[in-house]
Amino acid sequence: MEKIIPSKLFAILRIAFGFIFFWAFLDKMFGLGFSTAADKSWLSGVSPTKGFLSMGVNANGPLPDFFNSIAGSGLVDWLFMMGLLCIGLAMILGIGFRLAGFFGAILMFLMWFALVPSKNNPLVDDHVIYFFLFLIFRELPVGDTFGLGRWWKSTPLVKNYPWLR
Repeated sequence: MEKIIPSKLFAILRIAFGFIFFWAFLDKMFGLGFSTAADKSWLSGVSPTKGFLSMGVNANGPLPDFFNSIAGSGLVDWLFMMGLLCIGLAMILGIGFRLAGFFGAILMFLMWFALVPSKNNPLVDDHVIYFFLFLIFRELPVGDTFGLGRWWKSTPLVKNYPWLR
C-alpha cells in the first residue's frame, strides 16, 4: 500500500475541518434536523446565537453577562453565520488561509472563553484544539493539495495582497 505523504494527510484534515464549519452553517441556516430543527433555522427567523449565548454560556465564567447581552443580536448572528460559511469554504477549497485562520482562531477563542471553565476539563476542550489547528493552517501551504491554493496564490489579487493567501 502506498504511503500517504503528510501533504495529503493535511489536505484531508483541512477538508474535514472545513466541512465541520460549512455543515454547521448549512444546518443552522436551513434547519436540516441534525443540531437544528427546521422550525429553529435562521431562515425561519430564529437566531443562531441566542441559544448558546443565553443558555450555553458558563454562568461561573469570566463574562456571562456580556455573552448573554449579545445573544440574538442581528449583528452577532450575521458575523457568526458568515464566519461559519467563509471559514468552512476557505478550508474546503484551500484558499484564504491567512484570513480564515485568523478569524477562525478568534471565533474558537471566544467560544472557549464563553464556556470557561468547561464541565469536562477546566482548560482544554475542542475549541482549544481547533484554535491551534487554525493557527497551524494559517502558516502551511495545505491548500495546494486537493485544493485551489496554488491557483489562488497565483492570482493578481493575492500577489498584490499576500495577506489574502
